[in-house]
Formats: sequence, structure tokens, C-alpha cells
Amino acid sequence: MAVERTLSIIKPDATRRNLTGKINQRFEDAGLRIVAQKRLHLTTAQAQAFYAVHKERPFYNDLVSFMTSGPVVAQVLEGENAVEKNREVMGATDPAKADKGTIRADFAENIEANSAHGSDSSENAAQEIRFFFSDIEIVG
Repeated sequence: MAVERTLSIIKPDATRRNLTGKINQRFEDAGLRIVAQKRLHLTTAQAQAFYAVHKERPFYNDLVSFMTSGPVVAQVLEGENAVEKNREVMGATDPAKADKGTIRADFAENIEANSAHGSDSSENAAQEIRFFFSDIEIVG
């Protein structure tokens, strides 16, 4: 197993309900370390750029609108197989299909307001981390 890094975003539905600490506790309990973190309010341009991979999908505009509706917490998680572990802790994208005890099963409001984003591969994690953080901001 390799130590790796992944991006996590605590979405506006969760920050609005003050769930940041509870969600981060889940990551830490799973053995992931938070090595960078910032709270920010994404602009439309930033959200469009970050989610550009979904530009042609029917949910793109709603996703951009949602992600700019309130503050988010962007963070870098580090640990053994961090990408996979983060995705396990988050649960399925659709909270109705997420395993009990996962972030999305316990906290999501619906499939869009599902409380957390996580990178889906090591390659995407590296790109997504660079989108939000410079090297000097990541403290291992």
C-alpha cells in the first residue's frame, strides 16, 4: 500500500449545517490526515473550471450553481490508499445507495447536495489538489 494524497471538498449543504468537524472526524477515524485545508466561497468561474469535465452533462449548470451557493472547505487528505479510503468514507454519490455510516448516507440532503466531493483517481487527485493548493500550503 502506498501513502497518497487526495482532494476532499466539504460542500455547501454541509458547511451550512455546521458539519465540517463531524465529517473531518470520519476522515481522521479512517486513518486519513488533513494536510491542507481552506474555507472559501467559489466563484462561478472557479466552479465551472473545476467541474469542466462535466460541462456536457445535463447536471453541470445545477452543480455549478450549487457549489457557488455557499462556502466550501477544500482539503488535502493523506494516507494509505487515500483516494480509495476517502471514497469509502464518503459513500456512493447517491445517498440513497450509500452504505449506512458513510458521510453521504448520514449527512447528504439529496444526490446533488451530498455533502462531500472526493477525487476518483490518483491522477485526478493530483490535478484537483493543484487547482486549490500550492505546494507551500500542504504540510505533511
